[in-house]
Amino acid sequence: MANERMNLMNMAKLSIKGLIESALNLGRTLDSDYAPLQQFFVVMEHCLKHGLKAKKTFLGQNKSFWGPLELVEKLVPEAAEITASVKDLPGLKTPVGRGRAWLRLALMQKKLSEYMKALINKKELLSEFYEPNALMMEEEGAIIAGLLVGLNVIDANFCMKGEDLDSQVGVIDFSMYLKDGNSSKGSEGDGQITAILDQKNYVEELNRHLNATVNNLQAKVDALEKSNTKLTEELAVANNRIITLQEEMERVKEESSYILESNRKGPKPDRTSEGQALSEARKHLKEETQLRLDVEKELEIQISMRQEMELAMKMLEKDVCEKQDALVSLRQQLDDLRALKHELAFKLQSSDLGVKQKSELNSRLEEKTNQMAATIKQLEQRLRQAERGRQSAELDNRLFKQDFGDKINSLQLEVEELTRQRNQLELELKQERERRLQNHRSSPGKGSQKQEPKMDGKHKIQEENGKLKKPLEESHRLQSHPVDEQDQPLLSEKPQMCQLCQEDCSLTKNVCENCRGTFCNACSTNELPLPSSIKPERVCNPCHTHLMKQYSTSPS
Repeated sequence: MANERMNLMNMAKLSIKGLIESALNLGRTLDSDYAPLQQFFVVMEHCLKHGLKAKKTFLGQNKSFWGPLELVEKLVPEAAEITASVKDLPGLKTPVGRGRAWLRLALMQKKLSEYMKALINKKELLSEFYEPNALMMEEEGAIIAGLLVGLNVIDANFCMKGEDLDSQVGVIDFSMYLKDGNSSKGSEGDGQITAILDQKNYVEELNRHLNATVNNLQAKVDALEKSNTKLTEELAVANNRIITLQEEMERVKEESSYILESNRKGPKPDRTSEGQALSEARKHLKEETQLRLDVEKELEIQISMRQEMELAMKMLEKDVCEKQDALVSLRQQLDDLRALKHELAFKLQSSDLGVKQKSELNSRLEEKTNQMAATIKQLEQRLRQAERGRQSAELDNRLFKQDFGDKINSLQLEVEELTRQRNQLELELKQERERRLQNHRSSPGKGSQKQEPKMDGKHKIQEENGKLKKPLEESHRLQSHPVDEQDQPLLSEKPQMCQLCQEDCSLTKNVCENCRGTFCNACSTNELPLPSSIKPERVCNPCHTHLMKQYSTSPS
């Protein structure tokens, strides 16, 4: 009962909210053909029927909410007009139809909420019609009465005369309140799913209730059929008895007439005996007459009972047809709910798969983030080491410049002076050669005598060239960055030989841009950017190893 009350309250909320929203959007007076309004009356009928006490009649148990509604005129005098109007309507034959008409007239007066509140406040009167745990006796009834206040903004107009309210099927159409879950987000989607599940539970409970009602009605129909057959048998017996009584009455009449005629014609017998016989005959006639009247009354009663039974059978057949139609519509709605449930389950499964995929992706991203953090830490450590190496290299460079700066400047000046002297000596040598060549042409016989002085001059020039080469090589070595003596290749005096592998490199001669040595292709395959140039230059293998060590320790 608690679940039924909660489901009915939720349905009333949905119905009232949908009716108000649709009526405001429509913007006109509502009539009896408006579908949300019809569903509202169906929901109110179910609310008023919940927990009704069954009244036993000749036709069986009867549950009608017209009895509680009749009490409203005693509580609110203004409702007497509605009750009188409902009773005066010619087309209403059942209490259910009168209750439906009363609800429509109360909504037209915009007093439905007031009447319901007045009725709910008198629970001692309602206890005569409702069970203790019915909706009208509990707190849900007061909530629904409070919700009905919002219907005062609606203008409704009904034509009660031409409407058949007795035979309407009171089945809730849940398709008006079911919505697709795609448009819902967050908590709204959860609320809609909860409402759908509540509606589903209510439909299942209503279906069970209707099945029980159909079974009860079927049992009543069987009992009525048995009683009908019994009454027909009793009616046949009564007819046979009536016939026999009529025959006896005719026979008594004939006997009395014969006795009268015989008394008139024949001699008069004793008056006392004739009077006794006549009184006995009259008494017997009165008894037979009274018996006949009783039989006729019983026959009339049996006939009226048979007519009532036939009417009850017709109404039961009609009620069974309505219940069957209601069951068909409820089954269709239940199928729709099952399909929607399957769709929601499929969406839930797909969302679970999406959540799993996202969680796996998040775990992968966290692993990559951890790896990147570790890599960043390693790079920061290497950066700090490189920074320390750079600072130490700058310190070494400053110390080196302090130690050898003056020597480099003096050596550069000396190299410039020696270069100028060399150029001057080469110029003098060239002039001497030209002069000697002219002398040799002019006096060819004197060449043998002057050969020795010529050789002496040649040796002097070679010695001077050797002296000039030494400071030049030292200056080149100082101008480039300092190189350890262990990593420097041994310079060969022969320029046509590889200084590393000692092979002939006259055809493939390469000069290392770092140490200015001559190497073959195999010993000078690497290129590196040098401080003197931005572009990569060819360097020998020892210089490449040394420079790579130096670059790894100092990032600058």
